[in-house]
Amino acid sequence: MNPVRKQRLLVVLAVLIGLGIACGLMFYALRQNINLFYTPQQIAAGEAPLDAQMRVGGLVEPGTVIRNPETLDVTFGLTDGKGRFTVHYQGILPDLFREGQGIVANGTLVSRTRFEAEEVLAKHDETYMPPEVQDALEKAGHPGASKADPKGGEKEYTPSGY
Repeated sequence: MNPVRKQRLLVVLAVLIGLGIACGLMFYALRQNINLFYTPQQIAAGEAPLDAQMRVGGLVEPGTVIRNPETLDVTFGLTDGKGRFTVHYQGILPDLFREGQGIVANGTLVSRTRFEAEEVLAKHDETYMPPEVQDALEKAGHPGASKADPKGGEKEYTPSGY
C-alpha cells in the first residue's frame, strides 16, 4: 500500500472513530434526559421503573392533600380511577392546584406507592388537560375525562358588564 493511500485510510478511520464517540456521547446524554410518562394504573401494575426520572399524571384525590404548616412539604394522592399512589412535594404549588384537578408531576418513583416530585404542573384553565393525562383517564374509564379539550381550545369571550 502506498503512503498516500495509507494516510487517507488513517484519516477516514480517525473520522469514523470520532463520529462514533460523538454519537455515543450524544445518545448517553439523551438517555439521561428522557422523562417517560406513566399513569397511576401503570405504576400500580409495576410497569414504571423505580428510582428513575419520569413524569406522572392524574387527578389529585379529594381529601388527601396534607400540608405541613411549618415547611413547604405537601403530600397528596394521585389517581386515574384504576391506580393510586402518594406524591410528596417540597415547594410552592401552582395557584391552580386543587383537589380533583388534573396535574402532571416530574420526579422519581421511590416505591410503588410513593413518588417524590421535583415539579408539579397544574392545568391552565377548566377546559385544558394534558393530552397524555386525558388519554390515560379515558382508558381508565374515569368520569368526566372526555369533557376536557386536549387542544386547550379558546373560550368564548363574554363581556362581564363593564
